[in-house]
This record gives sequence, C-alpha cells and structure tokens, in this order.
Amino acid sequence: MSRKLVQSLFVLLVLQSALAQSQSAYQVDADWPAMLPDSQIIGQVAGIAVDDNDSVWVLHRPKSLSNDEKGLVLNPPISLCCKPAPSVLHFSANGELLDAWGGPSWDQTSQQWLQSESDWPMTEHGIFVDSEGFVWIGGNQDEGGQHIVVKYSAEGRHLLTIGMPGETAGSNDTARLGRPSDIAVDISAREVFIADGYGNRRIAVFNSDSGDYKRHWGAYGNRPDDSLLPAYSALDAPSQQFRGPVHAVVIGPDDRLYVADRTGNRIQVFEKDGTFVKEALLAPMTLGNGAVWDIAISPLEDFRWLFIADGTNRKIWRLDRESLEVKDSFGQGGRQAGQFDWVHNVAVDSQGNLYTSEVNNGRRIQKFSPAR
Repeated sequence: MSRKLVQSLFVLLVLQSALAQSQSAYQVDADWPAMLPDSQIIGQVAGIAVDDNDSVWVLHRPKSLSNDEKGLVLNPPISLCCKPAPSVLHFSANGELLDAWGGPSWDQTSQQWLQSESDWPMTEHGIFVDSEGFVWIGGNQDEGGQHIVVKYSAEGRHLLTIGMPGETAGSNDTARLGRPSDIAVDISAREVFIADGYGNRRIAVFNSDSGDYKRHWGAYGNRPDDSLLPAYSALDAPSQQFRGPVHAVVIGPDDRLYVADRTGNRIQVFEKDGTFVKEALLAPMTLGNGAVWDIAISPLEDFRWLFIADGTNRKIWRLDRESLEVKDSFGQGGRQAGQFDWVHNVAVDSQGNLYTSEVNNGRRIQKFSPAR
C-alpha cells in the first residue's frame, strides 16, 4: 500500500468519524453515578464491568491521586477535599454505591500507601465479574510489580492468585505472568483467559478454581516470541506477534475470544483452543498508544455489535461482530460530559447501556444510553 493511499484513507477515516459523531445513537447520562460518600474521590479508572444483575463494578487506582486531590487525609490536612476511595466500587444500575473494598490505603501517620494484602496488584488494571459472582482483578505493574491476577468473592475476600508475585519469565513460562491486563472466565469449562499483556505477548489459560496452567498462544495462534519488533507502520504487513499490550479479552456469544492488540490497531478472534479465526484493523494510521483499548459486546440485536474503546482517538467505535466492519463511532476529546480523555474501558449491560472508564487525566466513569 502506497503512503499516498494510506494518507487518503486516513483523511476518509477522519471525515467518517466526524459524520458518525454528528449522528451518535448514544446519549450521556450526566447524573450517573451518584456522588461518592464521605468526600471520597477516584483516580485513574482502569477497569469497568457489568455483572449478570446489571450492576456495575469499577476498578480505579488510588495511588494515581496527587496530594492536592487527597488533601483531606494528609497530615496536617491541606484542604477540605478529598479522601481516596477503595479500589473496587460496586454500583447499582441506577448509580447507587452498593459496596467498596480493596486496594491500598493511605496512612496519615507515615504519609505512605499501605497495601491491603500482599497479593493486591501494585497498579490496578482490568476487572471481570463472572457468572458465579466472583470478581477478578489484574495489574499493569511497572518494573518490580507483582505480575498477578487475583480472584475475590463479591465482598472482597481473597480466593486465588494466578502468577508469582514479583516474578516474570517471558511469554512461554507456564507459572508466571507478565503484567496482565484483562480477564475473561468460561464458567462451564472452569477456565480463565488472561490477556498477558504488557510484559508478555499472549493469551494464557488457567483453571479458574485451582489456578493450574492449561495453555497459551500468541497472535494468529503462533507460539509467542519476545524478540524486539520493528516500529509499527501502517505500510507494513501486520506483525505475526502481538505488538501489545494485549489489552483486552472477551468471550463472545459464539464461544470465541475477541482479543485487543492495542498498538497493533487490531482485533483478533480465536477459538478457545487458540485456533485463529479472523482479524480486523481499526484506524490503522493511529500511532503511539494504539486504537484498540477494550472490547465489549452488546446483547441487543442478537449480539450484533462490538464496541471498541479507543483512548488515543478518544472515541467509542461500533463494529459488526460477524464482519468486523466499522458501522459508526461516537465521542470526541474533551472533559465535558459525553467527551473523553483516554477512554480505557467499555462495558455493556442487558439493556444496551454503555459504561466507560478513563485513565490519564479523565479519571471518571460515564454512562451512555441508546437514543430513543
């Protein structure tokens, strides 16, 4: 593909995006959720999930709060606001806070963060609630992080850790993870699929009860290779390895896995045994942090639509699930209701409402309802 053709396609994409924005079929609910109690505040929101009861689970990063944002708990306090909220927030469908637990706590005496437990991820990333009500949390750890996925009860009781805290050993290790980013659980098969992730280049599968290793694979079902890849270019053929981060994994109604290769600007679809099915590129001219950040599947219209969170281009894309063709998009960069900073995650409830989360400077969650 010539550079001139790629540039022309990029211009066409911009025009299509502007048209889709003007015709958005989703409206923001600026009153959702309710205000948090006790002067609590959230930091970067790195995970959002909807359970089988349409309640919404949010995972944020208390450590991302600045001293100015947590001024009420400094010693001495420097302001009347605010306090860090627990990492996991559980909301009803109407936005009422039902419960909150987990994560580090700020110690006013030592003026340091204290881990609630040794197996809590250093940097929270990705939350999934399975059909039995168990809550799974991952961690995009920096160097020296724990490289783990952790399973909890709905009340926050620790049940299982997958991976070895503080240890990583590459994409073909069967006991350790490498900065995992997302989780999906197949209850019937008792399997958990992990997008592994920021350090590794694979989907890794474990028993969801015992944590025992089962299998793993990379892009196109290949054996992962951690060798340095050339810089991404839309002019080149797609890489035979995930460029990463392998940022999201979702089980579809067809029992296939939909995987986000973020900086590869692509979605890949697999059978659960790792057999490659198909792929699609999205906004291929996108550089830097990539276009495919998260994937959600709407139950409306017989599960026809995929929704893609695109933090770099600051929008939500809608794709036909079967063809993986782009239908439209909505959202634009900004800090007003309905706009996005780095939209990091998207989730869908049984009514087709979309829930989004933002990292970077966005640090919020939003609800979008289908226009009536």
